[in-house]
Amino acid sequence: MDAGETHSRTFQQGGPGNDVIQIAIRLGLLAFLIYWSFVLLRPFIPILAWAVVLGVALNPVFDWLSAHLGHRPNAAAFITTIVVLVVFLGPATWLGIGLVEGLRTISDQLTTGDIEIPSPPDSIREWPLIGAPLHDFWQKASENLAAAFRELAPHLKPLAGPILAIAGSIGTGTLKFVASVVIAGFLLPSGPRMVVSVRTMLTRIVPQRSADFLALAGATIRTVAQGVIGVAVLQSLLAGIGLKIAGVPHAGVLAFAVLVLGIVQIGSAPILLPVIIWVWTAKDVGSAVLITIYLVLVGLSDNALKPLLMGRGLSTPVLVIFMGVLGGTLAHGIVGLFVGPIILAVAWELLMAWSRDDPGGAVTPGQKSGEFKP
Repeated sequence: MDAGETHSRTFQQGGPGNDVIQIAIRLGLLAFLIYWSFVLLRPFIPILAWAVVLGVALNPVFDWLSAHLGHRPNAAAFITTIVVLVVFLGPATWLGIGLVEGLRTISDQLTTGDIEIPSPPDSIREWPLIGAPLHDFWQKASENLAAAFRELAPHLKPLAGPILAIAGSIGTGTLKFVASVVIAGFLLPSGPRMVVSVRTMLTRIVPQRSADFLALAGATIRTVAQGVIGVAVLQSLLAGIGLKIAGVPHAGVLAFAVLVLGIVQIGSAPILLPVIIWVWTAKDVGSAVLITIYLVLVGLSDNALKPLLMGRGLSTPVLVIFMGVLGGTLAHGIVGLFVGPIILAVAWELLMAWSRDDPGGAVTPGQKSGEFKP
C-alpha cells in the first residue's frame, strides 16, 4: 500500500483535524438555524410571552373549572378563553377608543400650541377652609401656566409623534392581546407536558436547581401577573368606567394613566384626587358625592386585592418594575407594557436566587420546592 492510498484512507476515516472541521460546520449550521428561527419568530415573541404569562396566571381557574366539569380540560380551556375575552376585551376596547381620541387631541394641541388651562369656577371660593386658597392658586395657574405652555409648545411638538405612535399601536396591541388569549387557551390543556419539557431543558443547564428555578419563575409570574398587572388593569377599567359615566374629559387617557401608575406601584391617587376636585366644581352635590364615593372605593381597591392575590408580597424592587414597563413599551408597544415588567421581574428573582444560592427560599408559602403548575 503506497503513501497516497494510506493518506486517502486516513482522511476518509477522519483525523483530529477533520473532526474539528465537521464540528465547526455543524455548529455553524446550528447557529444559522437558530438565528433564522429567531428572525422568523421575532414579531411573535411578545404575543407568545404574554400567552405563556396568561397560561400561568389562569391555570388555577382552569384547574378548578376542569375538575368541576368532570376533568374535561378542553372544555375548561374553551370556557376560560371566552370568559377572559368577554370580561376584558369589551371594556378595554371601549376605553381604548377614548384613549386614542384623547391622545390625538393632546397631539393636536401640542402641534398647534393651543393648550389652555380653564379658569376655576367661582363656587370654589365658598368651600370651607380650602376654598379661597385653592381658587387663588388655580386662578394663578390658569393665567401663568397657559402662557408658559404657549411658550413651551414649540419645544413640546416632538412629543406629538410618540403620542400618535402610542395611539396607533393600541389597535395592533388589542389584536395581539386577542391572539395571546387564544394561544393561552390552547396551552392550558398541555400545561403539564410543557412543564416537563421545560424542566428537562433546565436540568441540562442547572441540574441541581432546575425544579427550584422553575417553581420560582412560576411563583413570580403569578405574583406580578395577578397582584400587579391584574389589579392595575381591574382598577383602571373601574376608574375608566366611572370617569366615562361622570363625563370627565379625556377619560380614556386618565384611565390609561391609572393603569401605568398602578403597574409601577405608585397608585391611582395622583389621577383620582384632581378628578374628584374637578367633579365637585362641575357637578351638583348629589352627583359629586356618588362619584366621589365610587372613585375613593376604586382608589382603595388595590389595598384589598393585592394582599389576596400577591400572597407573600412583591419582593422585586419598584425600579425593576418601572424599567420593565418603560423598556417593554418602547420595545413592543402596548403589549410590552404588560410583558416587560413580568419578564424583568422573573429575570431579577432568578438572578437574586442564583446569587444567594437559595432559590427554594423565594418560592411562595404553601408551595413546595420544585412544585409548579403553569
